[in-house]
Amino acid sequence: MAHDQWTATLVLGGIRSGKSDFAETLAAEAAAGGPVRYVATAQTDPADEAWQQRIEAHQSRRPAEWTTEELEDSTDLLVALRTAEAGEVLLVDDLGGWATRLLPLTKEERRERIDALGRSVAACPAKVVLVSPEVGLSLVPATESGADFADLVGEINQIVADATEQVALVIAGQTTWLKPQGAPAAESRPARPVITSQPAQAVEMDVPEVITPVAEPDSAEAPGALTAPTMALPMIATGLVIQANMELPLPDEEAERDAKARLAALDLPGSGFGKLAKPIQFAAATQRTATPHPWRSVRMMLLYADHEGNIAAGVEPGDSAHWAAQARSGTGPIGLLAARTGATIQVVDAATAGDIEWVDAATPEAVEAGLRHGWRLAEEAVDAGVDLVVLGACGAGADTVAATLVSAMTSGEVAALLGRRVSADGRVDDNSWMKRCAAARDALSRLRNDSLSPKTLLARIGGVDFAIAVGMLLGATARRTPVMIDGPVGVASALLARDLAGQVRHWCLLPDAGGDPATIQGADVLGLDPFLDLRLGLGEGSSALAALPIVQSAISLAQTAMAAGAPATGRATLPETADGVPAEEAEEKAEIDAADGLE
Repeated sequence: MAHDQWTATLVLGGIRSGKSDFAETLAAEAAAGGPVRYVATAQTDPADEAWQQRIEAHQSRRPAEWTTEELEDSTDLLVALRTAEAGEVLLVDDLGGWATRLLPLTKEERRERIDALGRSVAACPAKVVLVSPEVGLSLVPATESGADFADLVGEINQIVADATEQVALVIAGQTTWLKPQGAPAAESRPARPVITSQPAQAVEMDVPEVITPVAEPDSAEAPGALTAPTMALPMIATGLVIQANMELPLPDEEAERDAKARLAALDLPGSGFGKLAKPIQFAAATQRTATPHPWRSVRMMLLYADHEGNIAAGVEPGDSAHWAAQARSGTGPIGLLAARTGATIQVVDAATAGDIEWVDAATPEAVEAGLRHGWRLAEEAVDAGVDLVVLGACGAGADTVAATLVSAMTSGEVAALLGRRVSADGRVDDNSWMKRCAAARDALSRLRNDSLSPKTLLARIGGVDFAIAVGMLLGATARRTPVMIDGPVGVASALLARDLAGQVRHWCLLPDAGGDPATIQGADVLGLDPFLDLRLGLGEGSSALAALPIVQSAISLAQTAMAAGAPATGRATLPETADGVPAEEAEEKAEIDAADGLE
């Protein structure tokens, strides 16, 4: 059935599908027993008896009180729509007949008439029902003119469908609503819904509490993490504006080279540290010393903000709030892993993002506030003694938004970047993937005429939570503090931050991409090379926390080995004879000489 409060409906169908019958019923219901203006587009042809019979069949079905208007020119339909008054009901049957009147025109003239039709339908105050053949279901001769007709009708259908509130497809007398107005999102995905979602607004954000999960009773707290007061922030004090081409510090390349040389000189069995040499050298560069030490105070910053609409399909209501609550209480995967590594946790709440299929994720003012809030969080963490930040996220739809951002910034196909949702028992949720993919593509289509500047992407697609993440990465870079990321939110935020300050990517460490295609794509663009492959599915940030003890152990071992000053030759120093020949070689030579004498 049709939905209330419509003004224009497009009815599509193939040959003998019942589309005209349905359109006539729809018009009669709208007229409620009153008259209907029937606009006939077909051109009569006395020589075609079958065609004349079809026209007569249509005429015989119409009630006597209906009036019929036959077109003489393609502009007559535009005039009929523009002169219609509120309270009238128009039935146009069909647009295929109108298309035949456009065939003799030039391409420019056709386009002008089609665009005018779309505007006329959208502006018509009367209720309008338009019938049109769906070219994929209608028989079109395999000729050049036939193909031209099919292309023309397809173009007309798209323009009119965009201008109407409802689109119905009739097949074998059965009606399917492709675009109902105000239909529930769970039933169908409307092309022009009643939009209730709004972009996130700028609000004052408080600094969240820092939690220190406890693994055992004697677990030590990070220095000053719970008691450090809010300090005067350099960014706020100096009035720094977050914008493109910011000049921030780089890690110490010389320290990284020295650490690499020292690792190569160590007397170690086998091939040494293998892939773990990378985080050791990263620690050396970010600590500005050739002999790095394990990070002493680690803070997990867990972003929590939901994203409205199908972009979050597949996540049960309340799941993200439950994960955030677990982290706040020091339980769940994030809380338990943080406790084992001695890391503190800061759950960072942000405003819910708008449904990016239809509206912006956040206002420009909210994005600016988010960037500054993230920078402030990074500075307060460093002032409290934190020397490594781990970035995580648990908001519903955040991973899909991240994949959408990566697609926009790397020109990747979003369908290839969007991971499937897999349950604990191995079931793959294909339905939610299709909804998320469609939502992401619609969001990207809204960017067609926009710049891809970081702030534009944050407002249109990302939201306040991504703005906070970008601000945090910038603030950490400004304070020479490395950030460990492990998922799509972290990588997408790093790509955005890179476009504001290119130095940011050099302060990011990616231990594991988790097999996520968006993370892999973004990491490749950033030049980040994962060195583990844990394939954990415990939430973004958990892989970094799980990898942290391994990385810390490798750095500690390297620090100890470098301090010991082990020889680089890989063999012990041998005693020598008086003439400088090693004793072992002299003994072997004597044995050979003795054997020669016996011969």
